[in-house]
Amino acid sequence: MPASSWPTPPAGVRADEIVWAERVAGGGYAHRVLAAGTTVQLTDVDGDACAHVLLYNADMPWERLNIADTVKVQWQVYTGSGQLLLSDQGRVLASVVHAESGFHDAVFGASTQARNEERYGDGSPEGPSPAGRELFVLGAAKHGLGRRDVPPSISFFQGVRIDEHGTAQFVGSAGPGAQVVLRAEMPIVILVANAAHPLDPRPEYVSTPLEV
Repeated sequence: MPASSWPTPPAGVRADEIVWAERVAGGGYAHRVLAAGTTVQLTDVDGDACAHVLLYNADMPWERLNIADTVKVQWQVYTGSGQLLLSDQGRVLASVVHAESGFHDAVFGASTQARNEERYGDGSPEGPSPAGRELFVLGAAKHGLGRRDVPPSISFFQGVRIDEHGTAQFVGSAGPGAQVVLRAEMPIVILVANAAHPLDPRPEYVSTPLEV
């Protein structure tokens, strides 16, 4: 259906202002080219989505999200409202307008096929437990990018905290209905992979729908 027919538009947004709307199934991915100034609202519908996100300069896609610089330059490893998502050229690709839950991760990235094969028995994108990086490869291909163009990503809706001993602690989900709002600060390509977080300790692969 047209994006303007989406039954649950963001608060305060007219139907004719919506340019993209879809529900990304667990183990699925989405991709889009967005104009500067576009806002993207991500919603964890049932409480077990994990939105791994990558960003590229739409005009020069060799400029892309750099998570290391994003956390280092701003001295903030825990994503929240106001954080800037920086490129490897030190420019702002997008900003985090709203992310109050704190259940996010800018350290561990998306799962790999080898890890998912070890944990779940399969990590292929068409299998029952798709790896996040393999989903990114599919999304990147739609924009002429290859496997080597997929850098570490940022993750929303599944939290990780580092304890006083320097050990990563998986803290799970903020629950159903949690939302994150991003704003494109330049024309960007956005890739979203909805896949289980690599530190999720549950023995089964859990990934529920994500609304964009």
